[in-house]
Amino acid sequence: MNLSADLKYTNDHEWIKVDGDVATIGVTDFAQRELGDIVYVEIETVGETLDKEEVFGTIEAVKTVSDLFMPVSGEVMEFNEALESNPETVNDDAFGAGWMIKVKMSDTSELDELLNAEAYEALIS
Repeated sequence: MNLSADLKYTNDHEWIKVDGDVATIGVTDFAQRELGDIVYVEIETVGETLDKEEVFGTIEAVKTVSDLFMPVSGEVMEFNEALESNPETVNDDAFGAGWMIKVKMSDTSELDELLNAEAYEALIS
């Protein structure tokens, strides 16, 4: 599996890429493989401020629906609207075009509690 050292990861299989106080969040390649073919991504929290570990949306595969959890606290600023018409992008490019939301972080110290690539790889091995 391809894990990037410049990302942080959660135990719930989300990844987070930080640029200043803005975080881009998606699900890991491991998560999309476990879920199978993604058929729908629902994010209705744009404009809301959510706490770490709160549900920010759901991802639906052929066989299951899973909640998506905030890796850090902050305001959901943007949803990747391309996923509305092409949710399978999460399967094709989980760490790139399949990103889900952008968040203005309210507490960057929460990043210290997330997993690095090595620790995440150990979690899923």
